[in-house]
Amino acid sequence: AANTVKRVSLELGGKSASVILDDADLTNALIGSLQMGLLNSGQTCIAHTRILIPETLYEQAVEITKNIVSQIPLINPLDEGEGLGPLISAKQRQRVRYYIQTGIEEGARLLVGGVEKPEGIEKGFYVKPTIFADVNPSMIIAKEEIFGPVICLIKYQDEADAIKIANDSIYGLSGAVWSKDIKRAKHVARQLRTGQVHINGSHLNPLAPFGGFKQSGNGRELGKYGLQEFLEFKATFN
Repeated sequence: AANTVKRVSLELGGKSASVILDDADLTNALIGSLQMGLLNSGQTCIAHTRILIPETLYEQAVEITKNIVSQIPLINPLDEGEGLGPLISAKQRQRVRYYIQTGIEEGARLLVGGVEKPEGIEKGFYVKPTIFADVNPSMIIAKEEIFGPVICLIKYQDEADAIKIANDSIYGLSGAVWSKDIKRAKHVARQLRTGQVHINGSHLNPLAPFGGFKQSGNGRELGKYGLQEFLEFKATFN
């Protein structure tokens, strides 16, 4: 592509933040954030793997999260029912376990999960859903894309601090804001340097552009914006 100056569209990784504001329905916000973080066992580019929680609600959120995730079963993908399936390969399982061990060594508080092999499962590249609390934004597990069922709970002091933490990433693909005040949620969403923001668990709109900022890629997919990636515009003057 470089030799012939081909235009390249890239959809790359992410380390998306779900910002829970202090007026949000805390339980619903955590359920929605965890669903987006653990979707496909965390193997999605848009996974919301950083959950930002107000300092005043932090310990309450920790207990709610611990209760939710501890009840998530590991399942065979061919069986009916809801739960987490395996990772794609042994190599990826090893990589995810490395990050979990790194989080422990960095001093994050392990709430649920860990590096140990799940009990009662002999076949498949499974990793237990793992939640870390007391995560500093400078920690490796808060900065690098793990691509597995590992989520960081990060506390913030005020709205400005939450925005700063959310934007403190080389990535900018997805994100979320949770608030009972839609006007306030949109105000925060506009300040997030990311290609898409879900407000209160809203779904992906296929007419909207999909793509990232910073090292999350170049170009856009979906809607008219995705078609424009294949066009060259020409101006004629008379």
